[in-house]
Amino acid sequence: MTRNLSLAVIVIALYIGVPLVLGHDLYLMSLAVASLTIAGVALAWALLGNLGGMVSFGHSAFFGVGSYISALLTLKAGWPVFPAMLAGGLGAVVASLAMLPALRLKGPYFALAILAYAQIFRILATQFSGITGGSSGLSSIPSLPKVAGFDFGSKTGGYLVILTLVLVFAVAYHFLRRSYVGLALRAMHESEDATRVVGVNSVMLKLSMLMLSALMTGLVGAFNAHTINFLEPDYAFNSTWAVVPIIAAIFGGYRTIVGSLVGAVVVYLVDQLILKSLLPTGHQIVLGVLLVAMIIVSPAGLTAMVFRKSRRGAYAAS
Repeated sequence: MTRNLSLAVIVIALYIGVPLVLGHDLYLMSLAVASLTIAGVALAWALLGNLGGMVSFGHSAFFGVGSYISALLTLKAGWPVFPAMLAGGLGAVVASLAMLPALRLKGPYFALAILAYAQIFRILATQFSGITGGSSGLSSIPSLPKVAGFDFGSKTGGYLVILTLVLVFAVAYHFLRRSYVGLALRAMHESEDATRVVGVNSVMLKLSMLMLSALMTGLVGAFNAHTINFLEPDYAFNSTWAVVPIIAAIFGGYRTIVGSLVGAVVVYLVDQLILKSLLPTGHQIVLGVLLVAMIIVSPAGLTAMVFRKSRRGAYAAS
């Protein structure tokens, strides 16, 4: 009961407190939106790595596909933004089906195969210039709309949209992990051959996790396209959309939902507010150093270290 009450307070604070406190500062709201964008991709990556047992370096493929599909549907087909965003997420799911042959690979081979797919999609977006605009990109992408008089295209509106997406992802991740599917996935991690013997289709389980992770990433990519109002292949399929969420998820603790989310927010804000001002051209190198330090000090991530210290403090107080 106490845990549920704490979660309710946190959610209320995120929806009401943050806009009230930071809503007047466009720069800080932009940082909040960007950090939640990273958090959404980090959670999608953690779901695939933790439940699916697959490490991916190619989530930028799903991010870019979702971005382009949503942008093109609104620019050239006249679709409303929110349905176009959903189509972008579904388009990323379809793109993930092209990666089906890679599911039989394991470990670094799978990770490198997915990275190759991301590069293929980037090249396709560059070459099909008649549709995507090629290297010149797409401009004047419609912003998030006004609904019932509320402008979701504002910084506060965008914050509420991406916050809602991230929380929906977290809830879906939570219930999936506690379901029979989650149990089968954990069993598959212990012994994939044993799960096949009892009739569990490990390839289909992996594919379902890849599709769900792609859907989440594609939706975030679509949201981002309507936030920045411009796309070009090197940005949409940039490796940053894979690398930074990985760093964030591992730093916070990718085996927990909270760890992935907290890691994303902390890593991005520390990078933008502190490291970037100190080292304008090499600030991301420091992120790598911090990640290595965290892995050495607390392999389970930042949240595990904080919880461990809080339990010790409570024990010492008692």
